[in-house]
Amino acid sequence: MPEPITSAVSDRICKHMNKDHADAVLLYATTYGNQPNAAAATLESIDPEGMTLAVTVDGTVTSARVAFDHTLAGAEDAHHTLVEMLKQARVAP
Repeated sequence: MPEPITSAVSDRICKHMNKDHADAVLLYATTYGNQPNAAAATLESIDPEGMTLAVTVDGTVTSARVAFDHTLAGAEDAHHTLVEMLKQARVAP
């Protein structure tokens, strides 16, 4: 059975992404969060439907919500989905 995305799992994913993959989080904000001028972004939370980002644009922090293209089955699905979104964002025009 998949590990559900609890608040503890969300925190773990967010800490990992913000610490080790800040460039990916910024790319999620610019590509999927309708924040093309974002200078920085941090992953605030993740749930089965999407992720919430804190995005810095022109020195102001705003919130951006990015919906997933499907409801996540669990933590492993979150990993695969975030990786796939990153791959797609890197090839986006």
